[in-house]
Amino acid sequence: MAQRLTKQDAPPRPPLRIILVTFIGAFLGISLVALLETRYPSGWMLTIGSFGATAVLLYAIPGSALAQPRNLFGGHLVSAVAGIIVYHYITQELFPAAPLAVAIAIMLMQLTRTLHPPGGATALIAVIGPQSVHDLGWVYLVPVMAGVTLMFLTALVVHNINQKRSYPHYWW
Repeated sequence: MAQRLTKQDAPPRPPLRIILVTFIGAFLGISLVALLETRYPSGWMLTIGSFGATAVLLYAIPGSALAQPRNLFGGHLVSAVAGIIVYHYITQELFPAAPLAVAIAIMLMQLTRTLHPPGGATALIAVIGPQSVHDLGWVYLVPVMAGVTLMFLTALVVHNINQKRSYPHYWW
């Protein structure tokens, strides 16, 4: 029989100092991506929804295996590739394109040991995104990787200013 969880089983709230670092990291990381998109409009959608979930991992739980560089870069990369392939070479019909892109992305992340949950959304955006995303084709990889790089660099700065914290825990 499954054990019932109680309020005492919930993880403790992080110290306010950590919550503030998380806020600053998330605000700066997403700000850089959004500013790049607004200051240099190219028609490319740089601020994609999966970056919100990436911000949670990078800035709130930077010690997670899912937030390490291999998973961060590799997960978004293989997922974007999966989404592009499904939409441009298999089918553009919402069903089965949406579930197929996400399932293939998860499979590829598992095979390459780059599991990064927001990658599933990156694959899905390649399929359900606006026409401007579809028009990018393989160029979709550029804004995805540019955004990931900006958020990663922000995480490096935010988590390494204080010597009590460090990020990443491993590079590859």
